[in-house]
Amino acid sequence: MNKYELALVVNAKIEDEARAAVVEKAKGYITRYNGVISEVEEWGKKRLAYEIQKMREGYYYFIQFEADAACPAEVERHIRIMDNVLRYLVVRKDA
Repeated sequence: MNKYELALVVNAKIEDEARAAVVEKAKGYITRYNGVISEVEEWGKKRLAYEIQKMREGYYYFIQFEADAACPAEVERHIRIMDNVLRYLVVRKDA
């Protein structure tokens, strides 16, 4: 099992419930592919470095999880087509 971190930038113009649903859906994809979530950090609303889809702000979330090597590719495959996700990135953390 390797340690990974998923960084999500979620649309700031949606309701709190919809934003929470996006994060829960991403967490669901991790657990579906046998990942174990250890921590979820919410950094809140931050200004983006550049405009994305005519938006200047987004909500940042960082999800730490452990999974086998196939999980990150599957999670990215699903998150890529999710609405209200502006940017995402899965990186492997060093042990």
